[in-house]
Amino acid sequence: MKLHPILLVAAGLTVLAPVPSEAQNRPRNIPARAEAPGGVITAVEIRGNQRIEIDTIRSYMLLAPGDQYDNDRADRSLRSLFATGLFRDVNIARDGSRLIVTVAENPLVNRVAFEGNRRVSDDNLRPEVQLRPRAVFTSQLVQGDRQRILDLYARRGRFAARVEPKIIELDQNRVDVVFEITEGDAALVARVNFVGNRAYSDARLADVISTKEQAWYRFLSSSDTFDPDRLNFDRELLRRYYLRTGYADIQVGTATAELAPDRSGFFLTYNVNEGPRYTFGTVEITSAFPNLNPADLQRFLEISPGTVYNGDAVERSAQAIADGANLRGFPFVDVQPRITRDTENNTINITFAVNEAPRVFVERIDINGNTRTQDRVIRREFRLAEGDAFNAAQVRRSRERLRNLGYFSDVQITNSPGSAPDRTILNTQVVERATGEVSIGGGYSTDAGFLADVGLRERNLSGTGIDARINATLAQRRSQLDLSATNPQFMDRNLAVGADLFYIQRNLQNISQFSERRGGFAVRAGYEFNERLRQSWSYSLINREVYNIQPGASIYIQEQAGTTLLSQVSQTIAYDTRDNLIEPRRGYIMRLGTDFAGLGGDVAFFRARLDGALFLPFEQVFGHPDYVLSISGSLGYIEPWNGNGNQERIVDRFFLGGENLRGFALAGAGPRDLTTNDALGGRRLWTQSTEMRFPLPGIPSEVGLLGRAFVDVGALWDTVQGPNIGTSSSPRVGTGVGISWRSPFGLINIDLAQAVVKQSYDQTQVFRFGFGTRF
Repeated sequence: MKLHPILLVAAGLTVLAPVPSEAQNRPRNIPARAEAPGGVITAVEIRGNQRIEIDTIRSYMLLAPGDQYDNDRADRSLRSLFATGLFRDVNIARDGSRLIVTVAENPLVNRVAFEGNRRVSDDNLRPEVQLRPRAVFTSQLVQGDRQRILDLYARRGRFAARVEPKIIELDQNRVDVVFEITEGDAALVARVNFVGNRAYSDARLADVISTKEQAWYRFLSSSDTFDPDRLNFDRELLRRYYLRTGYADIQVGTATAELAPDRSGFFLTYNVNEGPRYTFGTVEITSAFPNLNPADLQRFLEISPGTVYNGDAVERSAQAIADGANLRGFPFVDVQPRITRDTENNTINITFAVNEAPRVFVERIDINGNTRTQDRVIRREFRLAEGDAFNAAQVRRSRERLRNLGYFSDVQITNSPGSAPDRTILNTQVVERATGEVSIGGGYSTDAGFLADVGLRERNLSGTGIDARINATLAQRRSQLDLSATNPQFMDRNLAVGADLFYIQRNLQNISQFSERRGGFAVRAGYEFNERLRQSWSYSLINREVYNIQPGASIYIQEQAGTTLLSQVSQTIAYDTRDNLIEPRRGYIMRLGTDFAGLGGDVAFFRARLDGALFLPFEQVFGHPDYVLSISGSLGYIEPWNGNGNQERIVDRFFLGGENLRGFALAGAGPRDLTTNDALGGRRLWTQSTEMRFPLPGIPSEVGLLGRAFVDVGALWDTVQGPNIGTSSSPRVGTGVGISWRSPFGLINIDLAQAVVKQSYDQTQVFRFGFGTRF
């Protein structure tokens, strides 16, 4: 067949055209290993590795000798090796039938350092970064650590902080990583606003939340530093405050934070929807237990019909009812308050339903984190033991007792499933803190004058829980040296045992023209009947000396000169329901103390003292938790019981005035020698004090200033018999106002009082000042 000339030319051109190679058609991002056609791989050779074993690298490969070469499997091998984070570069190529894998290992981190950080220590920064010495270095880890450091500074209000990681290459494929930090200024809270509040002013709500506006007096606090994590906590504080004061429908919206254009401060806004204020309607208790009468649980209620609704009181009542049912032999109890709103009358009806809880027992109590404190010291604080019925209230109480020890900075108790559905394991995680302390202090008080104080204390001696201390106080009118040791759980029993050695010297020249010194020892033992009731016993042997009596002192003082030996057995029983031992806002305490002297020694008497105090909160009336009314009183009685002259001495009697009767000087009220004006003390005493504590207007509560208004009443009588003795059982009355400041350096008290009812021979005192500090 004859071909057309044009077709012959075309065919010739086709034959002469070069054939495109596979390399020319391959995309530029495909490595050279894709050039080779398929075939059987006879060997896999690893090159470039220094620390990483060849077998380790081969374990990530999807191709092995004897396999048919496959581009897809080669790509997947490449990705697998990169994903390990061990290499900064990987290349897979073919050399004939051999597969060549060339790697460049990431360096090892030799050291991680921080420079420029002054506000945040290395110890706080180090846990934030993931890079560690001897770990593999990657740029992704560095950038992640940089962001975490920035986040840490942001949480501390330093949004202008800058972090620049510097990589210093060393020999043997190692690097130092240095984070150069420019901290910048803290972004403070410039303003706090509230929207939607009608019942309470912005100032009152600003006092409730933990975030504060910047002020010059907050230089020792971080409350005015913006912390986004604190906003949700503030919302909860606002919600609980409104619930305590009757606003059961309170809704606290999302808090917004707006950064100033110059990034120097934040403007915070909290949105609230208060709703109406409620009072309690009907309050009832129902019981699902046939043998548990609801009437027996009524006394545990803190609420009553007609009073302002209080969400915290509802929770406390539910807990108290559950505890009361437990004490009556019902360990598996669940108390649920059922709330019914009457929106027309703005009342809330509450029914506390006492139901049976699931029967769960404590299988095991595990304790972790205690490297110093012995396990038994922690276990003895638990209010339930292994094998007991699980009780959430007792778990909470156990956690409180552990925290109150002061041995731990944090205590967490969680429960996890046990070996059976009705078994649970209590996991206790503690974080220990330093329990030894050295205190050096000074101060001034109207009674003692200028003073200096030095102390050494270890509250957890060798992890045994023993509290040992030595303390020395040197003052113008009172000096004292104490050595003390107390085991709060002697032989792991409900028995606190301790001993004291002491020496005391008192200058009473301005009261009765004599001085006193005493030295001796005491042994103590105490035990708890329950969480509220406690009793202690002690025996004391004390040598007392009355000396340095002035020539012009009362004859009744001069006859007291000399040394006497006191051998005394004492007991104190106390019932305490206060919510706080230092600044109680609710609850009461009753205490009865008795002393019996005369089992040996030179004096023989019986002395008793009854003290009590009641604290009533007025938060629902005034809307502030610092409005607290306290009513306290005491009765004292001392009676000699041996007619052979071994009666009490002047140093054993009661004195009135000063701290227990403001408006009067120390020992300024009561029996007195009218000739020399010396206080003689008395055998019969009673006092009563009514004090209203309140916040000072316009001063934030965080400053620590509180106002006080008080009325003190008391009487002291029955002393030695003789001429020219002024004594009267009629009451004395003092009234006044005061200021207390919880300063960073200690508690400062200032009282201005006036004696409004007194005897002509009483000594008064208008101004009282006390200052003390420990640092």
